[in-house]
Amino acid sequence: MDIFPVLLAANGLDTFVQTLIKALALGSLYALLALGFVLIYKATQTVNFAQGALALAGTWLLSMIFMDWEIPGRLIGGPGWIHWIIALVLASAATGVIGLVIERLTIRPMIGEPIFSMAVITLGLEVVIRVVAFDAVNTTPRVLGIPWGTETFQIGGAMVAWSYIAAIAMAAVAFMATWRFFKTRTGVAMRATAFDQEAALAQGISVGRIFAIAWAAGAALAAISGIFASMPPWGPAGMASRDGAFFAFRALPAVILGGLDSAIGALAGGLIIGFAEVFAGQYLASYTGVLGAGYQQVVPYVVMLIGLLVRPYGMFGTEEVRRV
Repeated sequence: MDIFPVLLAANGLDTFVQTLIKALALGSLYALLALGFVLIYKATQTVNFAQGALALAGTWLLSMIFMDWEIPGRLIGGPGWIHWIIALVLASAATGVIGLVIERLTIRPMIGEPIFSMAVITLGLEVVIRVVAFDAVNTTPRVLGIPWGTETFQIGGAMVAWSYIAAIAMAAVAFMATWRFFKTRTGVAMRATAFDQEAALAQGISVGRIFAIAWAAGAALAAISGIFASMPPWGPAGMASRDGAFFAFRALPAVILGGLDSAIGALAGGLIIGFAEVFAGQYLASYTGVLGAGYQQVVPYVVMLIGLLVRPYGMFGTEEVRRV
């Protein structure tokens, strides 16, 4: 007699656990993307609108390195997942080099010019890189060779994709590495540059070098984010696709909510937006007739707007004080 309420409770708990892990994974992806935006903005005061195109370029490079050139499979032995991780590092490093080139050729000559001009340059770069990369992945389907593919495991009755765990672990590694970096001499120099570039120059800090490091790190994070966002069960399902480029712009609410110049804000904003989107999609699905079919994509922007009304500079953003 009492078995049915127990089963219903178990199903409800399993659904909650499954939704919780999915939300944590999506929030981790948003946090990774937001961290790339934050590092570049923190050092150069530039919003990099080319972040999505760099994410697509990173997935393309991973496909070529791992699938086409079979690096490092031809060089070393061992399990395939180790090869894939090494290829991931190589692809993100190659994308970081692209970031270095962009910074040296297009951003550094604009130092001292209006911020709006630099933002427009990144918009132009976004179009160029995205079109080239999209043509490359559209002409020949590019498989990413994800080692765990679509495999899942169970926690009680909840089904969890290994890709979710991989995304959470990758975000944890990235934020721990960033926290550790900011404790180093170079990290302190980057924080000083973000606070006042002229004062940093007066103290002997190479602002150009800080710019280069920030762009390389931001581009590498974009590549990692694009690759993990292309894993099943997310959109492209293990393929390099333009969806990876457009996914980056879905992280903008997380960047703005957390604060454009705060790494902690990137983590908090990413998790809040991820949780809001996934939980709204799970528990408000019965109200689609009222909210509309695409309500889940609107939720992050609603959360962002509410957050900005309370804290216009983001939860952890630095408030600007202007004297008039």
